Amino acid sequence: MNRTDNNRPKTIAAVDLGSNSFHMIVVRVEGDDIQIIDRIREMVRLGAGLDENRQLSLEARTRALACLGRFGQRLRELPPGTVRAVGTNALRQAKQAGDFLTQAESALGHPIEIIAGHEEARLIYLGVAHGLAAGSNQRLVVDIGGGSTELIIGKQFDIKRRESLHMGCVSMSQRYFPDEVITADTMRTAELAAALELRPIRRLYRQLGWQTAIGSSGTIRSINEVVQRAGWSTEGITLESLHRLCEALIAIGHIGRLALAGLSEERQPVFPGGVAVLLAIFKALHLEKMQISDQALREGLLYDKLGRFQHEDVRGRSIHSLCARYHLDLQHAQRVERTARRLFAQACQPWQLTQDGQLEILCWAARIHELGLTISHNQFHKHGAYLIENSDLSGFSRPEQMLLAVLVRGHRRRFPLDAFESLPVIDRGCAKRLCILLRLATLLHRGRATKARPDIGLAVKKNHLKLAFPAEWLTKHPLTQMELQQEKIILEKAGFTLDYND
Repeated sequence: MNRTDNNRPKTIAAVDLGSNSFHMIVVRVEGDDIQIIDRIREMVRLGAGLDENRQLSLEARTRALACLGRFGQRLRELPPGTVRAVGTNALRQAKQAGDFLTQAESALGHPIEIIAGHEEARLIYLGVAHGLAAGSNQRLVVDIGGGSTELIIGKQFDIKRRESLHMGCVSMSQRYFPDEVITADTMRTAELAAALELRPIRRLYRQLGWQTAIGSSGTIRSINEVVQRAGWSTEGITLESLHRLCEALIAIGHIGRLALAGLSEERQPVFPGGVAVLLAIFKALHLEKMQISDQALREGLLYDKLGRFQHEDVRGRSIHSLCARYHLDLQHAQRVERTARRLFAQACQPWQLTQDGQLEILCWAARIHELGLTISHNQFHKHGAYLIENSDLSGFSRPEQMLLAVLVRGHRRRFPLDAFESLPVIDRGCAKRLCILLRLATLLHRGRATKARPDIGLAVKKNHLKLAFPAEWLTKHPLTQMELQQEKIILEKAGFTLDYND
């Protein structure tokens, strides 16, 4: 087994499907630290393969699948649950990417999540923070990716503010240097476009303040390498060195001739856009100097994964915060959750609910199933689903958040078959079964009685469910019996049969 004594895996891996490049990192877990044993980066330019209709080109798909196939050769032997792979801006933007994701997961041999920009920012900060010396200084972390730029202010491991802006080295280079010509006007136009993206957040960020500015990921590391090699800065990136770099790019005049020391040939096509973005950030946030971090999103993925194994899952804290913010009835929610756990334990094997995280999602849905009551009792399940779908829930991937919303949406009234269409095809069958377990758990606690419910047996086989109650229990609880009759009719319309002993 690939497990340590405390049930943590000995080897874990992270894969970052970025808009510009794909990264894979494999580490050995040594106590509370990680030791890198393998690292691969390939320039895929997925973001460059998005057309005006946000469709991925065949060439971009082919490059991506070939790369993931190579990653998969290294990762295929790792057990399920030990690899976390995420897609960022390009896959967030791509329309109808479901077929591509299915092929990508097959090539990699592990599931792939598409994460929101705010979640990407959290993971970047987590990775950078783990690579810094301990201290109480407030930090600004900047990460310029292929299609988005993340800016995070934090202290130690606590995030104060995070933003993900729709600009990156690929998108800016494509838009403002389409013919690969670099002039003072094109550089100025690209810089102003980046400044417009920064305008809504610059004042708040400057008010929050920081003592240290840190840059991460390939674009900023490449800029740092160029200005260091040229002798324009002796440590990190300075505002003066950025101005000298811009002058050098304009003097060269063409992307194809960017033979700068420290700049790889594969990064040349997206370099001017990245420089324009960083210069705009320096000016908007009044930066004079930026340090460089060797760690970023993929390291954040690894430390987040370790946290889940160590019962430090940030998703649980997000659910706890949601409960506190909306003043949910925690005692009632805990009773529903306990019943949901018991039902899950009886149904998980025959219903093949054995993937990592499925029980956790069910329990979290049980805890927040009454979230919508903060808006209105009428249709509160729909209000709850809306709040979950549109809230910033740290730690949750977009598919996980959608699944959570669908479970809350479907926990009462009609079974919402249309809502499940928003989920990946591969997840819909399991999602329906989890939803039925949540429906039964909430139904059995509709009266909000504080007494413990008796042990209720559940047997499932394909789409058939049978509940077994203690003798005469339903006779003494006629309202529950009536609700079960109504539930039987509702589930029949959804293709499930429900039986129970009278």
